[in-house]
Order: sequence, then structure tokens, then C-alpha cells
Amino acid sequence: MTHYREEDRVADPAEPVSNTTDVKVLENLGYKPVLHRTFNLFHNFATTFAALYFIGGVRVTFATGIAAGGNLAYWTSFIITCVFTFITAAVIAEICSSLPLAGSIYLWAAEAGGPRFGRLFGFVVAWWSTTAWTTFCASNTQGAVNYMISEIVVFNIDFPSDSSDVRFRAVQWICTELMLALAAIWNLLPPRYFKWIFYLSFSFVVLDFVLNIIWLPIATSRTYGFRSTHDAFLTTYNGTGAPDGWNWCLSFLATAGILIGFDASGHVAEETKNAAVSAARGIFWSTVVSGVGGFIVVILFLFCVPDADTFFSFGLPQPFVPLYAAVLGEGGHIFMNFICITALWFNTAIAVLAASRLVFAVARDGVLPWSGWVSQVKDGQPKNAVLVVWGVAAVITCTLLPSSVAFTSLVSAAGVPSAAAYGLISLSRLLLTPTTFPKPAWSLGRWSKPFQAIAVLWNGWVVAVLYSPYIFPVDGESLNYAPIIMGATTIFALFSWWIIPADRWLPSQRIQHTLEAEGSGVVGRVGSRTKH
Repeated sequence: MTHYREEDRVADPAEPVSNTTDVKVLENLGYKPVLHRTFNLFHNFATTFAALYFIGGVRVTFATGIAAGGNLAYWTSFIITCVFTFITAAVIAEICSSLPLAGSIYLWAAEAGGPRFGRLFGFVVAWWSTTAWTTFCASNTQGAVNYMISEIVVFNIDFPSDSSDVRFRAVQWICTELMLALAAIWNLLPPRYFKWIFYLSFSFVVLDFVLNIIWLPIATSRTYGFRSTHDAFLTTYNGTGAPDGWNWCLSFLATAGILIGFDASGHVAEETKNAAVSAARGIFWSTVVSGVGGFIVVILFLFCVPDADTFFSFGLPQPFVPLYAAVLGEGGHIFMNFICITALWFNTAIAVLAASRLVFAVARDGVLPWSGWVSQVKDGQPKNAVLVVWGVAAVITCTLLPSSVAFTSLVSAAGVPSAAAYGLISLSRLLLTPTTFPKPAWSLGRWSKPFQAIAVLWNGWVVAVLYSPYIFPVDGESLNYAPIIMGATTIFALFSWWIIPADRWLPSQRIQHTLEAEGSGVVGRVGSRTKH
């Protein structure tokens, strides 16, 4: 761990750093301020808002949602998902307010586990989260590429459009690597330039939403028309082959995945002004806005998208491209496709930002190989950590070449580690550190314990659904490899926990010191007692 020292203070030309609450929090937690702190509440909000990209998430999972139970299951499951995800986000936001640090999530797990289990939980969640975010960077970039290569079907180009053809996969891989590189390179630019990503990403998500809300219904009314209220809300469908009851439950595979990843705002907490409040608000309100916006989009699509069999006939890899072509026409659908691709690219750039801060934090504590190099900071940015995330995501993307199934298997577990981490942190707070956690500036008050219990149950359910096979009967190609990948990741975490000496990373004494630290999460007056 890098301990804070007086001589390591970094002066701010506008205000002495030693007088800020943010630096006092870092000092109490044993870290020195080395990252730039220039992001405000909007930048922090935009980090999660763009990472979730609710309308893009609905488009990606829409086919999955209506195949598992039909329209009735999809919109009802989305409401349930919103309610319980908002509660989980509130719990995580409160914890972030207590410990607003880069790479927050594994440190939250360590402190929530207390001196007895904290070190173990810290290792496990560190491995889970880095797996989730690096695979998300790869899969999200591929999602953007899928919008591009779906034009092969729309324009009837004489080129393979099936992932079973190696030429198709080669083009898919090349385009994915190029877009991933551009997203990573932008993260190497100074913060004053990267801030444009926040503004542009937010603008493109809102533009995508507004265009669909206004343009799509008008175009639908002029082409094949809306579906009836009964068809939009009450039809059922079984496209998975699972028993009817479980088929309905699998709709949560689509709805829950849209709102996973709200810890992104926590990862940039050390770069956010007034982080104890701003990062917590960024986590909670970006999740609420994304959930409400996502539900509006779901209802819109249920009325504007044709029946399941017709929709599925549009084919893969992204059925909304031929759908937009059928409804909006050639020029209109190209414009919408440009919006989708650009927004997803911004989404990837911010995902690299969040992932690199997580890698930086782990390296700062001296756990990763070549930690000294990985944790180096230049001009307030962990640029080497960005290179590590880029390299790992690029390697994961290479699995597209031998088999699309291999790549899908690797990224299928992208959502599971985050949901598991949310549940483990909530359980630890509820049972292991119910009264000894640093006092938050953004507090749930008397709702804290009930919300923690709900978050444990909800995320346990989400993990169970994400572990389930999606196509029945199950064979080698339809097997969900998420449990296998999650198990392997956990084994690596346990092995690291076993071989790395306790005095090198997260010793119990340090965890106890943090729990007793003064000033954590305090707003206004620094140094007040925060221990319950």
C-alpha cells in the first residue's frame, strides 16, 4: 500500500490541497493524492450513465428478453429489476460515500469484510471486477462492430454474414481491435480533452433516446403500424426451450444485465471533486435515470417492433439494423446506425477509464506483476494501467478468430462478477461490519440495513439467472460457461490470497485502521469522528 506522507502533497494552483476534504479522506485511508481531481458531479454522473447506455443495452438484450417469456415477461421483469437495482445502487452509493477511492469496489469489499474476512473478500472482488470490466471493454466494442457489419445483410453484399465463416470473424476481429485501440488511445489524452467524452457520450445517449421516442413511432405508423395494446403488453413466447416457469425467469437475464456496472462512478472517485457526495450521487442517480429511461424504451419497442417470429427473421448479429432499415428507410437507418455505433464507442472509452482505475488501484497496493510500472501516474493519469486494460481486452478479442463461441463464452461472465460483488459487499456490511463502517456523507439512514438485506437477495437471484443455460436442451454450444469462468476466476483469487503475504496487501491491521479512520466521508468539517 502507498502510504500518504506530508512531503507527497500536490499543490493545486486554485486552492491548497491540504485544505480540501477530499485529500483529508485519502490521508485517513493511507493514500496520497496522485490523480488529477478535476471531474465534477456531471462528469461522475456521466461515467455510469454512459457505461450503462440504457437504450443500447435494451437493443442488445431485446431479443433475449422477448424470447424468454415474451412481451408480458419482459416489461414486468424490467419493473422488478429497476426497483431492486435502485435499492442495490443506493447501498453501493452509501458505501462509496464512506470510501471514495479509485478502484473502489474491491476496497469496499475488504472494509465491509472487516479484519477477519476483509483481505479474502478484497482479493476475490478484485479478481471478479477486473475480469468483468476488461471483458466488458472487449464485448462492448464487438457490439458496436456488430451494428456495422449488419449492413452486409441490409445491402445484400456478397460477403459472409454468418459468424460460422472465418472471413466474417476476421473482419469482425479487425474492426473490433481498431475501435478498441481508438477508445484506449483517447484515455491517454489529458483530462481536459477526455472531458469531451463525457459531454459527447451523454449527448449521444440522449440523442439516441429522443430520436427513437419521436422518429421511430412516426415511421412505424407510416409503414407496418403499431402492435395492439394486447399484443404489446400481454403476449407470451417461449424461444428458449426451457420449461415455461424457468423460461419466464430467464427474462431477468436481459433486464438485469442492462443496469449492471453502476460502480463505474466509484472508480473515478479520486478524480472527482467532493467525492464523498458527488460519487455517491453519481452512482445512484445515473442508475435511476438509466432505469427509467430504459423502461420507456422497452415500452416503445414493444409497440413498434413486430411480433417475435418476424423480429427474429431479421437475423443476426444485430436485428435492429434491418428493423431500422425496414421502418426508417435507407438513409434514415444509416443515420441511426451511426448514432448507435458512436454511442457504443463512447461507452467503450468510458469503460476503459473505469477499468484502468481499478487496475491502477490494485497495482498501487502492490499485488499485480510489475505493480510499480502499472501504478505509475503521469500528469495525474494512470496511463500504464490504461495500456494494461487495452492489452488484456485486445487479447480477449483475439478469441473471435478461432470461434465466435469461444469469444461469447469469455464475455458471457462479464455481468456475473459485478452482481456477485454487489451481493457480497451488501452481505458483509449487513453481518460483519454493521456498526463499524466509516460514517458516510450520503447516508440511507434507517433504510440502510433493510436495503442491504434486499440487495443480498436480489443479487443472489441475478447471479442464479446469469448462471443458467439460455437454450434448452443444453449441449456444448448452448452451455453457459459463466459459472466455469467465474469459478476459475475465484480459484485464481484464492490462490493469490494464499501465496501473497498478508503484510503486502490488505493486512487486517490496515483494514481495522481504515474502519477507525477519522474524516472518511465527512462533508464540511474535516476531522470529525466518523466511527459509529
